[in-house]
Amino acid sequence: MEKKVLKFIKKMPKVELHLHLDGSLNVDYIKNKYNLSDEEIKNKMVADEKCHNLNDYLTKFDFPISIMQTKQELESAVYNLLEQLKKQNVIYVEIRFAPQFHTKGGLTQDEVVQTVIEAKNKVDIKSNVILCIMRGKDNENANMETIKLAKKYLNKGVCALDLAGAEAVFKTCTYEKMFKYIKDNDIPFTIHAGEADGIESIKSAIDFGAKRLGHGVRAIEDENVIENIKDNEITLEVCPTSNIQTCICNSYESHPISRLYFNGVKTTINTDNMTVSNTTLEKEYENLIENTKLTIEDIIKMNINSINAAFISESEKKELIKKVKDYNMEEE
Repeated sequence: MEKKVLKFIKKMPKVELHLHLDGSLNVDYIKNKYNLSDEEIKNKMVADEKCHNLNDYLTKFDFPISIMQTKQELESAVYNLLEQLKKQNVIYVEIRFAPQFHTKGGLTQDEVVQTVIEAKNKVDIKSNVILCIMRGKDNENANMETIKLAKKYLNKGVCALDLAGAEAVFKTCTYEKMFKYIKDNDIPFTIHAGEADGIESIKSAIDFGAKRLGHGVRAIEDENVIENIKDNEITLEVCPTSNIQTCICNSYESHPISRLYFNGVKTTINTDNMTVSNTTLEKEYENLIENTKLTIEDIIKMNINSINAAFISESEKKELIKKVKDYNMEEE
């Protein structure tokens, strides 16, 4: 890849829509605070280049979640992540996490959400929070509490809800009642669908009214689903490295993002988990340009797709799009 292109990728304004807080902790901070070796950090926080499946990948969240149980650790996680993103020239990010996972130290879900919002506001980078409800057993009450908190803090730091977790085990279709409540309360949402589970998961998410899908790359398996996504103007939050790790596809070359993009699907590029996947947006862009037919111009277009799909106002979108369009290769 040309040095000019590499330099442009490094400095270009970037947008991140699909980023998990607990999968993106600052490695140096954790290593120093808990006196961990590089090998221990890798074993606890970084997934293998090829996991057995999504559930194997998700085990790397256990340690980060176990330490994110106090206001101080939550504040540090948010602050350090946003500082990293700022250095990477990210101009807007939506950070997602599940408040119900951070109450073991005595905090309430409400206190967790307040802490994260207060921490994000201390860093000079445009950001919002997506609250995750979780697939699982016996957690309906916790999920409903999260939904009500999303409504309480909507447009006050929280921008949307998400459904996350073991998609193949806890099917998307079983959350129909919950998403009816979410829609009735006018809370924006995205849904992890079409990652570990297939076409039916995507169909359910579309039926629920989702305008964004977390991953969604299994849509490539059904032309009718692709057309449905296009007809409904749904945006896919694609995370290439993560998809390779969880065996959704074998390589960047075989990843469906370029086929979906060139077929007219609104695709975006995201990291999913910067630490667990050992990646950055810069790395994602480089890997795609080197191994697919995507060009830097396509990457720019996908950043604009991200802005148009973001859970923000039209005036905010207009301002961000101008930043992306005003920065061009000639400045390098």
